[in-house]
Amino acid sequence: MTRNLSGLLAPAAAVLLVAVVVAAVAGAWPPFVAVESGSMAPEVERGDLVVVTSTDRFPWGGLVGAAEPGAPTRFGSAGDVIVFNPPSDGQRPIMHRIAFPVTAGEDWTDRADPALLEGDCSTIAACPAPYDGFVTYGDANGEYDQSAGIAPIVREEWVTAKALFAVPNLGWFRVGVDAAIARVGFLPTAVGFGGLAAATGGFGALLLGRITVWRERRDHPGRLDRDERDR
Repeated sequence: MTRNLSGLLAPAAAVLLVAVVVAAVAGAWPPFVAVESGSMAPEVERGDLVVVTSTDRFPWGGLVGAAEPGAPTRFGSAGDVIVFNPPSDGQRPIMHRIAFPVTAGEDWTDRADPALLEGDCSTIAACPAPYDGFVTYGDANGEYDQSAGIAPIVREEWVTAKALFAVPNLGWFRVGVDAAIARVGFLPTAVGFGGLAAATGGFGALLLGRITVWRERRDHPGRLDRDERDR
């Protein structure tokens, strides 16, 4: 019983250990973000798992916009990709690219890309900038977030992490867990996924044992039969 329990818990412990190590290096918790929309396609697709870091973590310190000289290349384009929490109630964190920083009272449309604007400063709620912050956008979107009404000017304190790289399709599990928690609650989700993991682990162990026995019989005919007679 103890060995079986240890075998079932070992993969979960290994995943937790990896997450803790990555978090220690990245300086952010959780160190992974599951992508739930296609706004950063094609470099980051829905269902991808993105590794993130603290915004001031060496050697990726600071926040750099796409329009700034020497901006780092992130996900196929210039500028840092950040995760930020808008102040609106119920709105989930957003992972978009920084276009450029703005200062309070600035008409930032003067230096914006016209192709990413809908109207001028007089028609955009976030213009002039009400405070210091950042103009942002999703690579696959046709407008700045502030022009489209997706988010106000992003204050620096809203930024929780900076994205480093994405692993395709590994985020689907996290998306599924989040959806289940939202639908039935944390405890039923934990019990359900825990039971599924245990059943999967048990089935995998049984299947592996069957394969091992089959290969042993194929490679060494009669050995298992002699061993069984000896016992």
